[in-house]
This record gives sequence, structure tokens and C-alpha cells, in this order.
Amino acid sequence: MLTARRLLTLTATGARALSAVTKLSTNNCFGGQWRRFRFDASTTGTPMVFSVFVPPVQQAPCLFYLSGLTCTDENFVQKAGAARRAAELGIALVAPDTSPRLPEDRRLPGEDDAYDFGSGAGFYVDSTNYPWSQYYNMFSFVTQELPEAVMVACPEVDVQTRSITGHSMGGHGALTIALKQPAVWRSVSAFSPICNPTKVPWGVKAFEGYLGSVEAGVAHDACELVKKGPRSDAILVSQGADDDFLVGDVNQLQPEAFRSACDSVGQELDLRYEAGYDHSYFFIQSFIEDHIDFHAARLK
Repeated sequence: MLTARRLLTLTATGARALSAVTKLSTNNCFGGQWRRFRFDASTTGTPMVFSVFVPPVQQAPCLFYLSGLTCTDENFVQKAGAARRAAELGIALVAPDTSPRLPEDRRLPGEDDAYDFGSGAGFYVDSTNYPWSQYYNMFSFVTQELPEAVMVACPEVDVQTRSITGHSMGGHGALTIALKQPAVWRSVSAFSPICNPTKVPWGVKAFEGYLGSVEAGVAHDACELVKKGPRSDAILVSQGADDDFLVGDVNQLQPEAFRSACDSVGQELDLRYEAGYDHSYFFIQSFIEDHIDFHAARLK
């Protein structure tokens, strides 16, 4: 049965808007629960879905996970195998969708034409380029509305004590969000992140489409952000050494560029190349416990 909680959020004008957080499903897992929710988000102007793993403890600190291109929240929930370790350590997990999902009668021209732009590819920026700026505001969604929704939907979770991680496009999102908001996020890690998006095709396409230019994307490039303001704590990055997007025709990920940027400002970086691993969730499954352990030590 669907259930709803009422959510008070602050709009851009400061007025309060009332929305409902509807519970879509609940699944018991390792003594805790995966819960999936939907609510009407003011930042995107669309219904947004997110999942939360609630461990069997009260006031659990939480780890946000941002997924990559083409994914929804369910990829992480069903494929990463993160719940067992999170339950053991009393860590909540929060997994949002990767973009707005507009109803068929409101879809934007070209929104579903490619895997790397539009639906499933919000790139965790706030678009400034019309018509995408009407809906594609994933930075504000993740940093503002999503924590508020989790707070209301899952009162057992201490959303004020949170860290962030992600994969590929989501790794880019995790790094840039944590570098922009160092006081908000206790720690940051990433799996195979797009580290230098202004220099690679995925990022160029996203920044030109959502922001109007690659130059505007500099404010959302982890290599540029870390040089302007390093974090005071270590960053963990895991990278499959046999990743097709690392060793293929185009290096979309650029971890060495991020290493160089971190070295230039004294940012501590634990960059781990894992031999034999690719870009898939088989890689994430294999090392997700390392990342949960890394964050748990900083969330407690």
C-alpha cells in the first residue's frame, strides 16, 4: 500500500511549498530495509524517485550514492551489494535517480535521443540553458531537496551527518559536490569518476547542452575545483585498470589529471587502480565495502 508523508521545502523565492513523499516499496535486507519513495520536486519541476537503506539502528548517519549515465536509483540498490556492510556499521544509504523523468507529453526535444545527454544523464549540474533549465537542476536537487525529503521520509536517518560517493558521472557529481560544499559532506569517494569533464567528450557534450559552453563547465570540473579549494581530508578514488573508458579510444575519466591537480595543492588522494576490473557494477560490488568502511570512519 502506498503511504505518504508531507514535505515542507523552501522554494527559490523562500516561500514554503507543500509536497507529498509517497512510499513506493519496502524490502527487508540484512536486518534493515530498502525503501523507495517518490515526491514532486520543486528543483526539477517533476516527480523524483529515490531509495534509502535504513539500517537497524536509530539516527544512522548516511552515505549518498550518485549513479552514472543511463542509471536509476535501482542500479545501485540491486547490483552494488552495499546493504550488508552498511547494516553492520549502522550506515544509511541514499540513492537518487540520475535525472528528471518528464512525462511523455512534456518531454524536451532530443531528451531521449542519446545515452549521454538528457534522460538518465543529468550530470549533477543546474542547467542554465533553455529549455533544459526548466527541469535539469540535479545539483540543487541532490544538495537541497533530497536531504529534506530523506529527513521527512526516514526519521531514523541522521541526514545532517552525511558523506557522498558515486560512480562515473556520479563520481564526477560526488567529487564536485563535496568540493563545493566541504562543510556539508564529512567525506567523499568515487568509483571511476569523470575527473576532468571539460577535457573529455562526455563532459563537453553535457556542459554545452546544459550550460551553453564548455567554459561554463569549469565551475563543475573536479580538477579545477580542487585547485581552487582542496578539502582538509583525504579523497578516495577506485579505478578499474581495465576500464574501457580509461584504456579505450578516448580516456573519458582522466584520473591522472585529478592526481596532478590534487598534488599541485597538497590535497591528499588515495587513488587505487584495481587490476583486471572494468567499469561495471561487478567492479563496484568488489570494492563497495572498502568505500563504506572509509566513510564510516568519518561519519561516526
